[in-house]
Amino acid sequence: MEAIFYILIFIIGTLFGSFYTLAVYRIPKRQDIIYTHSYCPNCNHKLGLLDLFPIFSYILLGGKCRYCKEKIRPRYLILEVLSGLLFVVIAYAMKLSIYNLNLSAIAQMIFTALYVTFIILMCGIDKENRKIDKGINIYGIVISIAYMIYLCIVENANIYRYGIYLVAYILILILDTITLKKYAKSTYVNGVLLSIVTMIIFTGEYVTVLSTIITLLAIAIYLLIYKIKQLKDKQRKSDKQLAKGISIGFYLGTINLTIFTFILLYSQYIL
Repeated sequence: MEAIFYILIFIIGTLFGSFYTLAVYRIPKRQDIIYTHSYCPNCNHKLGLLDLFPIFSYILLGGKCRYCKEKIRPRYLILEVLSGLLFVVIAYAMKLSIYNLNLSAIAQMIFTALYVTFIILMCGIDKENRKIDKGINIYGIVISIAYMIYLCIVENANIYRYGIYLVAYILILILDTITLKKYAKSTYVNGVLLSIVTMIIFTGEYVTVLSTIITLLAIAIYLLIYKIKQLKDKQRKSDKQLAKGISIGFYLGTINLTIFTFILLYSQYIL
């Protein structure tokens, strides 16, 4: 019975993974992600039901579009598999079981799934476009507020602590609005800061600080290695050009989710 429960969790995770691939592709293009039918990005043919089963459709079709025979990027399969496994790991780490399903356990799993969705969409879009999508950050703020309300009402959490995070959101949004009026666009840094506040709310201060430190160290090492490699290159990039090419949100989100999952698993074994 327990095995069937986790198989269902895996299937749900793969469905989320399938949605992630769709959303990461469409959101930067400002395309609808809810009502518009799935289609092949190469031939634009609408996909049938048999084309939409996560993992199985990719395998059965041999990694090619049924209609134009164009190869489907392996990342779709990889993300679906990893998403399914991640959901299973998180459910296991949270000690979720068919025998202990209650309001608190279900709510925590739902909020965690919503947070994972935020992180993966933010990372995916930033990796492909070097951009922290404002819509994704708004989604992160909405689920954060919902989560804080749940914690304060149901779990009796400290309302003053979360009030500070709300103020942080407001201040960064005001700063972003001023920047938008002055430069006619939101800045990348403001997007990263909003993402960090969302990370703090869901994974805590220590995990977020550790994630930030590791991210900065990783970027510093990357820049150092790049500088060494480019010493003999007469057309090497400037520091500003290098900085603009680094997807900080991608690395920060990936590291945050990795540490958060590891801590959940670690607590599973020591408790």
